[in-house]
Formats: sequence, structure tokens, C-alpha cells
Amino acid sequence: QVQFVESGGGLVQPGGSLRLSCAASGFIFGIAAMKWYRQAPGKEREFVARVDTTGRRTDYADSVKGRFKISRDNRKSMTFLQMNSLKPEDTAVYYCKSELHTTWGQGTQVTVDS
Repeated sequence: QVQFVESGGGLVQPGGSLRLSCAASGFIFGIAAMKWYRQAPGKEREFVARVDTTGRRTDYADSVKGRFKISRDNRKSMTFLQMNSLKPEDTAVYYCKSELHTTWGQGTQVTVDS
């Protein structure tokens, strides 16, 4: 079945960087645009970034534009989120998802705190 496994989260100081990874399985990865979402405590899940099937077109939420970069490796069925200049308001559980499926992974916790 369709499955997403996120990893790479952790505790980082403000201004630091993290690289999240998402391993996808159970479908033909190369035909699905991929997205990252996040959910902070007490808030609704929100869109963070999207990458098209080729990896050439990307879109970002205004709050992360210029700091985050989404990418993908179709040979390995993986999606990545490079996060730089992290802020405390980036603290959340981060999830990856394909545009073709309703399945969510378990997420990976990112905490930005000094």
C-alpha cells in the first residue's frame, strides 16, 4: 500500500539548518507531484512546499520562501526538504504527501529553540 516515511527532524537552534527526507513506496513515484506540510501544536496542518513530477518546478508557502528548498530523487522514490535559517515558528511536525493519494506518514518533529 501507499506509504510515506519521514525522517531527519530534530532540535536545532534558531538560524540553524535541517534536511528532511521522505521515502515513498507503494506507487509509481515519478508520476506524482509531492508536497510537504507541517502542523504546529494547536494549529491546523498547513502547506509548506510542492515539487512537480520532474523536480523542475517548485512552489512554497510565503512563510518559508527563500529559506526552504524542496527536491526529489525519482530513482530512489524520495523527496527532500532543505530548511535553512530556521525560526522558532518553524517548530512543527512535518509530513510529506503525494498529490495523488490521501495517505499521510507519521511525520517528523522539528523543534527550533535556543
